[in-house]
Amino acid sequence: MDMTPFLFGLYKLAKYGLYPLSWIILLLALLALMALLPHSPHRLCWIRRLSVGTLVLLAVLSAPITGSTLLGILESRYPPFDPGRGQHFDAIVVLGGGIRAKGTLRPVDELGDLTVRRTTCGAELYLQGLAPRLLLSGGNAMVFGNGPRESPEMRRWAQRLGVPDQAIVIEDQSRTTYENALYTKRLIGNASILLVTSPSHLPRAVALFKNQGFSPTPAPCGYINRNRLPDGWDALDPFAFLPTANSLDLTTDAITEVAGIVIYWATGKL
Repeated sequence: MDMTPFLFGLYKLAKYGLYPLSWIILLLALLALMALLPHSPHRLCWIRRLSVGTLVLLAVLSAPITGSTLLGILESRYPPFDPGRGQHFDAIVVLGGGIRAKGTLRPVDELGDLTVRRTTCGAELYLQGLAPRLLLSGGNAMVFGNGPRESPEMRRWAQRLGVPDQAIVIEDQSRTTYENALYTKRLIGNASILLVTSPSHLPRAVALFKNQGFSPTPAPCGYINRNRLPDGWDALDPFAFLPTANSLDLTTDAITEVAGIVIYWATGKL
């Protein structure tokens, strides 16, 4: 079932409730509200608890070890793809990961870093002769207005890397991973596919493509972690526990991925 614009808007809005930064802001707002109300011993006790709790939560969620561990659990699900196994597929399917719209400072639409990395991986696999087609999946994910579609820009990037235009198939309607799988099925049917996306995104993507009748072979692209868990823990240093903004991003990515799996399962899409 296709997602209506209204439901898609609700879906995008609901994602904000999954972001750790949203939790921190909500706790700080509650803390500010309690501080503005008339003081009492009971309220002062709760102000202290909220202050300490918010500080601890922020420190834990933004610590490098937290983000890398949570993402590592997802990334360890699928090992790197080994093209030396003599496999051949009907198509290599690459999932988009974001695009930046042009503006007064940005003269042209630009693929996001994730999309560039995934498209590059897909192009390299195609050039190794693993499939006769490279299917690029990604549409306009903006809730309001008409933004750029990912897959046409992905095609331009793949062409620059040496993939011939006649080998490229674009799917430019999808806005979510579920729609990636749904519209890919409409384009190529029950084809054997090599599925290219970020390692932490693969558990959700593989499950959704299987639900559409595919038997995808996962091809992880762009590991954040250098080693499997717990292989890298012996290299930990004090900096792994010092909060950083980038680590908060990694924690957010891991939490939203897990939540996405749960939401898709609860709505019957998995």
